[in-house]
Amino acid sequence: MTDKHMADQPKNIVELATFYIGDALCGMDILKVQEINKLMQMTKVPQAPDYVLGILNLRGQIVTILDLGRKLGLGETDISQDPRNIIVNSSGGHVGLLVRRISDVVSADMKKRERAPANMSGIQGEYFTGVYKTDDNLIGILDVDKVLSIED
Repeated sequence: MTDKHMADQPKNIVELATFYIGDALCGMDILKVQEINKLMQMTKVPQAPDYVLGILNLRGQIVTILDLGRKLGLGETDISQDPRNIIVNSSGGHVGLLVRRISDVVSADMKKRERAPANMSGIQGEYFTGVYKTDDNLIGILDVDKVLSIED
């Protein structure tokens, strides 16, 4: 039994913070999210991959900002559309994932999670652990550790 699952809810229920990357609705375990904020001034990183937008100083912490859409092959995030940064903790420090917009928190029963459809695997499907169906949406469940493992 891990400490994380000692909460009141059954351990197969996960609170997903959901957000849009392009038109794709995605979600991640809310426990991975440190904070969500607006895109701030950042410093470009020379020779960084194209999905690394830069670094910023967030209250003394250096945060690397990734364009999640670009990283996942879903197209560049339009920074004129007031996107959001999801700050997550990774083994290499803090990383900001730039997304088009934030959506709701969804309680997901992970027993009902389904494998990602074949058309999803074309878009860097290895970054998704599956999909979760709500009444009116399909949420791609992002494997944050996998997205960040290349950064560390």
